[in-house]
Amino acid sequence: MTVVTEPLSETTADVIVVGAGPAGSTTAYHLARAGLDVLLLEKTEFPREKVCGDGLTPRAVKQLVAMGIDVSEEAGWLRNKGLRIIGGGVRLQLDWPDLASFPDYGLVRKRDDFDEQLARQAQKAGARLYERCNVGAPVVDDRTGRITGVRAKLGEDKREVTFHAPLVVAADGNSTRLSLAMGLHRREDRPMGVAVRTYFTSPRHDDDYLESWLELWDRRGPQDRLLPGYGWIFGMGDGTSNVGLGVLNTSASFKELDWREVLKAWCASMPEDWGYTPENMTGPIRGAALPMAFNRQPHYTRGLLLVGDAGGLVNPFNGEGIAYAMESGQLAADVIVQAHARATPAQRETALQRYPRVLKDTYGGYYTLGRAFVKLISNPKVMQIAAQRGLTHPLLMKFTLKLLANLTDPTGGDAMDRIINGLSKVAPKA
Repeated sequence: MTVVTEPLSETTADVIVVGAGPAGSTTAYHLARAGLDVLLLEKTEFPREKVCGDGLTPRAVKQLVAMGIDVSEEAGWLRNKGLRIIGGGVRLQLDWPDLASFPDYGLVRKRDDFDEQLARQAQKAGARLYERCNVGAPVVDDRTGRITGVRAKLGEDKREVTFHAPLVVAADGNSTRLSLAMGLHRREDRPMGVAVRTYFTSPRHDDDYLESWLELWDRRGPQDRLLPGYGWIFGMGDGTSNVGLGVLNTSASFKELDWREVLKAWCASMPEDWGYTPENMTGPIRGAALPMAFNRQPHYTRGLLLVGDAGGLVNPFNGEGIAYAMESGQLAADVIVQAHARATPAQRETALQRYPRVLKDTYGGYYTLGRAFVKLISNPKVMQIAAQRGLTHPLLMKFTLKLLANLTDPTGGDAMDRIINGLSKVAPKA
C-alpha cells in the first residue's frame, strides 16, 4: 500500500477524533480549548444531513452554551417551551422544569446546519478539521496492542494518509467501524431503537412545544394495532414540520413491519389541514439506529475512547442522543486533558482508565432504570394503560417528564428530583 508522505505536523497530534458529529466536535472543542493538538476527521463534507428529530432538550442547550454557541433566535434557533404529550384521548402540555442546573427552554435546528456549527466552533477553538476524510483501519502497535493512529483516504482523489496520535476518540456513530476494528462489538442484551422521519410543509411549523404521541396506531388492516413506539411532531420554524416515529427492537413486531410505511399510515391519520400528505413531503423518509444504554463497552481500552453513539449513549427513556453525545464528549475531554498532564505512561493510563467509571457514575444507574422502562413499554397494552391513566394526572406527568428527559437538580432540588436522583443512585451501574 502506498501512503502519501505528509509533513509530520500535519499528520500527528495529541489526539485524533474520528467523526465530526455532536460527540466528536464537542470532544475536539474542549480538547483544543485546553491547549491540546487535535485532529478532527469527518468522512463527509459539510453541510450534510443526518436522521434526527431535530429537537433539543434543555440538556443539549446547556452543552451548546458551554461551547459558546450563539443560541439566540436571531442566530436562527427556534426555541420551545416544553413538551406536549398526546395519548389516551388526552392532550397535556408540560413546560420544561425550572431548574438551577439546566435552562428552561429547548431548541430546534436541522442537523445539517447544527452539526456544521459545532464542527466550526471546534475549528475556531484550534482543532484541525479534515472533511472528506474516510477513516479505515486503526494503526495498532504490535507489541502493546494499543491504537497509535488511523489510516484514511482523503479528499476527492482518495489519497491514502496515515494519522498518528497516542490517543484516538471514536465518535463515528452507531456503525463505529473503528471500534469494531479494535474488537469492540455491540452488546445484544442492550436495547436498540430505530427512528424514521421526514419533513412536510405545514402550517404547524412554528409550534412552541415539541409534540410526542404516546400511542402509535397502525390502522392499515381490518383491525387497528397499537405498536410499541411513539410518534413526534416538531415544528422547524421554516415552514416545515419534522414528523417521525421511534420504535424499539424489543417488540415482537420490530422486524415484521416496514416502519416507513407505518409512518406514512400514521401521517395519513392526521387532520388534513396539518398538511402531512405526500404532496407536501419535502424529502424522503429516512431511518437511523438509536444505540442505547451503553450497548458497546468498554468505553476505554488500549488508547481508544468511545463517545456518543459509538458507545451507545442514547437515553433509553426517550431516544435522545445529542445531549449525551455532547456530554460524553466533554467528559472524555476532561479525562484526556488530565491524563495528558501526567508525567509517565503508567500515570497517564491510570487517568484514562477513569473514563468508563466516570460514564457509569454519571449515567449507569439512570440507564439501568431506562432498560427496565424499555421492557415495560415493549408491551403495547402497558403503553396504552400508562397513556390512558397517567395523562389524567398532571403532577404524575410532571414527574414523568423529569424522569424521561433526565432533567433534575442534583442538589437542592424538589421532592421529584430527590426521588429520581435516589433511584438512579441505588440502581446497578451496569
